[in-house]
Amino acid sequence: MSNANITEVLAKDLPLHCPTPEIALWSSHPRVFLDVAKTGHVACPYCGTQYRLKAGETIAHH
Repeated sequence: MSNANITEVLAKDLPLHCPTPEIALWSSHPRVFLDVAKTGHVACPYCGTQYRLKAGETIAHH
């Protein structure tokens, strides 16, 4: 588990999943979708990467 990995995400990045496409295939884990919309932050249960919604971003609800 890593506490140093914090990634800011934009509304256009939703739905959010980890690992993101930028992660190398050899170091990835099963894809898990994360709900950053509820609290503005969420951590991946596999790798501990923390995702934070960038300040000022608004999420359009359907």
